[in-house]
Amino acid sequence: MASDPAARAGAILEIDLAAIVANWRLLAAKAAPAECAAVVKADAYGLGAAPVARALATAGCSRFFVATLDEGIALRAALGPPVANRRPAIAVLNGPPPGTAAEFVAAQLEPVLNEPGQLAEWSRLAVADRPPAMLHVDTGMSRLGLSAAELAAASELHSLGAGFLLSHLACADVPDHPLNMRQRARFLAARRQFPALKASLAASSGVFLGRDFHFDLVRPGAALFGVNPVPGRQNPLRAVIRLSARILQLRQIDRGESVGYGAAHVMDGPGLLATASIGYADGWSRALSHRGCGWLAGTRVPLVGRVSMDLAVFDVSAAPPPAPATGAMIELIGERYGVDDVAADAGTIGYEILTSLGARYHRVYRPADRG
Repeated sequence: MASDPAARAGAILEIDLAAIVANWRLLAAKAAPAECAAVVKADAYGLGAAPVARALATAGCSRFFVATLDEGIALRAALGPPVANRRPAIAVLNGPPPGTAAEFVAAQLEPVLNEPGQLAEWSRLAVADRPPAMLHVDTGMSRLGLSAAELAAASELHSLGAGFLLSHLACADVPDHPLNMRQRARFLAARRQFPALKASLAASSGVFLGRDFHFDLVRPGAALFGVNPVPGRQNPLRAVIRLSARILQLRQIDRGESVGYGAAHVMDGPGLLATASIGYADGWSRALSHRGCGWLAGTRVPLVGRVSMDLAVFDVSAAPPPAPATGAMIELIGERYGVDDVAADAGTIGYEILTSLGARYHRVYRPADRG
């Protein structure tokens, strides 16, 4: 008889679908009357695009964004074919790679057209059931999107069947950054060329810049998954994940003994160490060496030594009695030490922590409809 997957797992990742839905509803209320989409690219920032999108669609979200064609095809399979008014709509931010326009039609995916070659290819696609496209104008990111000159010069625009004009803010997480207003002004100028199109400028942090940035559609991504969209202020969103790793071994260690590769940590006194089943192969960044922590019985336990591929070591000397046992779980991400806290200790951002979460975790989805 097969054992319980949770019992044999080295680490467990719990994903709270109810919290994701609650975050979407909060963002939708803040952006109203604008529509609130959901960005579920990169497998819903590492949390599972299919279960996340299904929960959001059930809650009322009718428009989703992914990054690539393959992501779009997979999400269409998970959500099913579009029904009235092409809902649920799925847009592909990177647009169509050369020669793939017909695949967009087959899966009823809306391309975000970013450069003249994509405009030309989409305009040549003469089929009755072609989905509406979105035009992306670059207003200051200098990444994807048509320049103002390319937008003005494009001869294909009359045949695109476009529904939205969109752009992307570079500094929305810094509310007083002058580029925010410059980008909005450039976006308004581009919009005047296409008064019939709906408009979308704000992603997660942009929702909190105010109604002047909301236009017709907002596109939150990381904020849905608990990453703080207003750095430096209290996070208005609910935590979404809990990550715990199993203790494989406990070891009493003396003062002066070293821990891990490179003998990079030396004990300054006797202690009790717990080796946990998590490492950089699981997305627990090597940058957390000597800096990260976990929680055991409500007590912070520091990570000591270097994170290795499959293992990390924690000093659990301060944990209250009874002493931890082999097989117990150390909480690594949760209410006390959230995604943004982990990111700060790793010298990165919450987006990278989420999207790095590995495939070896046993995943538990807490349902969105629980009471």
